Amino acid sequence: MSEPLHRKILEPNARLFAALSTVLVTIGGLVEIVPLYSSALGPEHMDEVEPYTPLELAGRDIYIREGCYNCHSQMIRPMRAETLRYGPWTRAGEYQWDHPFQLGSRRIGPDLQRVGGKYPDAWHYQHMENPRATTPGSVMPPYTWLLADTYDKADIVATVGAMTTLGVPYEASPESWVGEAVDTQAQQIVAKLKDAKIDTEPDREIVALIAYLQSLGVDGKKAVAARGGGA
Repeated sequence: MSEPLHRKILEPNARLFAALSTVLVTIGGLVEIVPLYSSALGPEHMDEVEPYTPLELAGRDIYIREGCYNCHSQMIRPMRAETLRYGPWTRAGEYQWDHPFQLGSRRIGPDLQRVGGKYPDAWHYQHMENPRATTPGSVMPPYTWLLADTYDKADIVATVGAMTTLGVPYEASPESWVGEAVDTQAQQIVAKLKDAKIDTEPDREIVALIAYLQSLGVDGKKAVAARGGGA
């Protein structure tokens, strides 16, 4: 029985073996890494899913800053127990404008992928002020500083610019339109809160966070329904 070819050529030649191993490992790495940097190679695109508004982006930054992803996921798995509680399971295209994704890894609190529109704005305000006022037994701490602290429009302009660099299709020159867009949406939220006997100012961080939470999963749910998908 003749000796296998690899024993004759590769095993006695350490340099050749190392070189070929490096080439193969490099190819394997590139296959996994390159798609992460190219939306054109991404798995799915949903036209119904629109980019976050500037105010929603500001709320998203607050969500990340406060570490909300440590206790809340944004990914509904395709299992009946999940879809019965949260709604249709998550499709990849729903994350197409998320940089980075907020999938989360724990569920100390419920999944938030479909929380948009589930509760009124006042519920979210009261939940941040005192979680147990809306959810008895909740272990979530209060985030009362969000009711007093203000966001910076210059930071929002910078965030929109950064997202544009990453491929999110915002209008050019964000400094010329972001401020007005933020004010318009913030005033709408303030008006809804006022109807619920809650007085606040449009530049408060809680207003931006409410805008973000109320956007979660709304477009994605429409996109899934348009494709005939469901729970």
